[in-house]
Amino acid sequence: MANQPSIAERLSGAMERRDEAPNVALAEEIAASKNKAAVSELVQLVQHGTTRQRNDAMKVLYEIGARDPALIGGHCPVFLEALGSRTNRQVWGAMQALDSVAELRADEIAAELPNIIAAADRGSVIAKDRCTSLLTKLARSGYAEKAVPILVERLKDAAPNQFPTYAEQTAEVVTPAEKPGLIDIIRNRLSGITQRAKRARMEKLLAKLNG
Repeated sequence: MANQPSIAERLSGAMERRDEAPNVALAEEIAASKNKAAVSELVQLVQHGTTRQRNDAMKVLYEIGARDPALIGGHCPVFLEALGSRTNRQVWGAMQALDSVAELRADEIAAELPNIIAAADRGSVIAKDRCTSLLTKLARSGYAEKAVPILVERLKDAAPNQFPTYAEQTAEVVTPAEKPGLIDIIRNRLSGITQRAKRARMEKLLAKLNG
């Protein structure tokens, strides 16, 4: 009987594929079988593999996290370390992984918020999107007093395209103490929102917050 290909051999890069289909298929298989040994192999590749292996392995890990957060939750230290990578894909991949486990590992992640915020500020739109999502999950998991002020503060400088979505996400978890500040920021930025649909969303959100 022929040996089964290793986890490393099943990654997109090893198969000389430019698409992510092999990585996603591998993630689905590992999540369905709850294969902890495979997760450990992927973590080793993130830490010690080639650049392509690191990126592929991180992709598989956050895809596993989207399907079964508990399978990757114990590896938060590796994702937190990857936030310091010079490779943008590693940074936003790690942020996606952390976002997927934020509710399961709220204590661990809340303790590392300064590093997470710094990585989001250096990172891409994807990193910022996932950081906002992560903060809202922390707010729902007992860390509202810590996470909500950060969410509100980050809205001041959020990119125009992302601002409406971030404002809506923040409004879902806003505390009474932070609500006036959120309303002020939305009002102040309303004139800069030129797209009619996005402006209508913000006017509707303001009405809801003031209701």
